Amino acid sequence: MARRNLWAVSWWNAAVVAVVLTGTTAIAEDAAGLRVATFDVDATPPVGLRMAYDNVVRPADLSLRSRGVVILGADEPIVLVAVDWIGIGNDAHDAFRKVIAEAAGTSPGRVAVQALHQHDAPQADFTAERLLAEMKIENYDRFDGDFARDVLARTAAAVAAGIEKAVPLTHAGFGRGKVEQIASNRRLIGEDGKIRGWRASTTRDAALRAEPDGVIDPYVATLVLWSDETPAAVLTSYATHPMSYYRTGVPGPDFPGIARLLRTQDLPSALHVYFTGAGGNVAAGKYNDGSQANRVTFALRLAAGMRAGYDAAVADRHPVEAADIGWASEPVVLEVREELQRDTLAAAIKANADRGTMNDADALAYVTRVESGRPIDVTCLRLGDVRMLHLPGELFVEYQLAAQEMRPDLHVMMAAYGDYGPGYIGTAEAYAQGGYEVEVRSSHVGPQAEEALTAAMRSLLEVTQ
Repeated sequence: MARRNLWAVSWWNAAVVAVVLTGTTAIAEDAAGLRVATFDVDATPPVGLRMAYDNVVRPADLSLRSRGVVILGADEPIVLVAVDWIGIGNDAHDAFRKVIAEAAGTSPGRVAVQALHQHDAPQADFTAERLLAEMKIENYDRFDGDFARDVLARTAAAVAAGIEKAVPLTHAGFGRGKVEQIASNRRLIGEDGKIRGWRASTTRDAALRAEPDGVIDPYVATLVLWSDETPAAVLTSYATHPMSYYRTGVPGPDFPGIARLLRTQDLPSALHVYFTGAGGNVAAGKYNDGSQANRVTFALRLAAGMRAGYDAAVADRHPVEAADIGWASEPVVLEVREELQRDTLAAAIKANADRGTMNDADALAYVTRVESGRPIDVTCLRLGDVRMLHLPGELFVEYQLAAQEMRPDLHVMMAAYGDYGPGYIGTAEAYAQGGYEVEVRSSHVGPQAEEALTAAMRSLLEVTQ
């Protein structure tokens, strides 16, 4: 498949101009009052397209979505986007924020784009695409970006159209619901401080499944936005890898997508937007022996937790005004780990075929990003006493728990898997422990990432404007 330069294709430019004009006009015509808009488009790849690991062999039974909300009337619009893909990184992540911002009539810094990280799903990285084209590499089809650009253009158009139908945002509420028997920590640490065992999303070893849950956040966080008496949007976040099984060749949102659908049927007035929290070192392995029936079991358990979180948010329902809403952003530089060298990575790409996500091309793309001097934005939505942090990469759950401990007086929720460029982001301690998540092939950053991200989170959680 021919690769295209991001801004060189005329139809792409035309689509961008169209959504920008539509979005700008909508905002100019109706700028009064606090409002919320929703948008939702199909992000399912067609048969034949390469996903993160495999080509699509048949149409999806349950579609992938690109959906979210726009909050209007509190300074410039704020846009939150959740995409059922394994990851959106580097130039692709920047492009999503830029084009969607133009459609919403806001700045890219007020747009948060998160993937959910399902594995039977596409990946987008326009930096990798460009580098591979320059190197004349033809065996990395997962980076062919035409489909990603099409989904982006349709998402931007849906944002602009949604703004035209925005409804008053009058009330909000927050709640947590406990999720039973899904999440378990993947990393089992021995008395010597090193990895002694590891649980994937599927764990067939009964002895490993018998180990305790380990460090997790067992709660799904729920933020509900109402328009008078009608729930307009329900934002949920839960920290675990969103996989029961994969590599089927069939796109699908796995158990979070099924749970989301169940909640939609239970509460059809609202758009249900699910985010994956800091689940880089958390998966369903303790409770998943590989039985495909577990997908529905987990979906039912997650949906029950989501329902409990919603009920708690209903009990917390209270009026909101424009002054209750704010947005803050903190740029961070996550340095490339020293083992990743441009020449070595380029040679490996030329010598080896793509093995799927977290390969040499992913690493080279992140090296290129850091060399360009562009930081990654960590952002935070303020809505009354709720703070919703948006962070990059496959973040360890300890970051989510640390954020909650920083402000126990607030309701802190987290969406990870923003810019996918860094790959896994462990704690400083984890890099010394070893294990898959902190190997060079998996994590493009090193232990110094903890200090940078922790400082950014603390700064954002202390912002009051």
